[in-house]
Amino acid sequence: MGKAHQYHLSVKWTGNRGTGTRDYRSYGREHTIKVENKVEISGSSDPAFRGDPTLHNPEEFLVAALSTCHMLSYLHVCVLNGVVVTGYDDNATGTMAETPDGGGHFTEVVLNPVVTVKEASMLEKADQLHHKASELCFIANSVNFPVKHQPSSRVGS
Repeated sequence: MGKAHQYHLSVKWTGNRGTGTRDYRSYGREHTIKVENKVEISGSSDPAFRGDPTLHNPEEFLVAALSTCHMLSYLHVCVLNGVVVTGYDDNATGTMAETPDGGGHFTEVVLNPVVTVKEASMLEKADQLHHKASELCFIANSVNFPVKHQPSSRVGS
């Protein structure tokens, strides 16, 4: 096995409204995520689970982690293959199914990257490299549901 990497952060629940978890409606789902020397992130649960709709939730973070990991892996393989990317946008979606016991799980995430490349001769290779990027993505290799890709490429500056 290759090198091992560790990631450290702290999560602090900030939703105690004075009575703790006395009952389901008495507490907030707000929390902060702190990583040393980085901007603090305020989060909550999904609004469907009594969360604050103005804050990010763990499900969004999971989809964002998959999207950004794919993007970073993709940019890497493009460099290795001579594809000059000048723009990258993704509108990713994730689907989560609730289970009768109150839990749930993701059933899929779909990435929809729109890649801008420097020259028309790079378009075909640009589309092909999404497969290799998916194979290399640390996060996609860590989940037990499909991460699909519906990429498109265009030429631009």
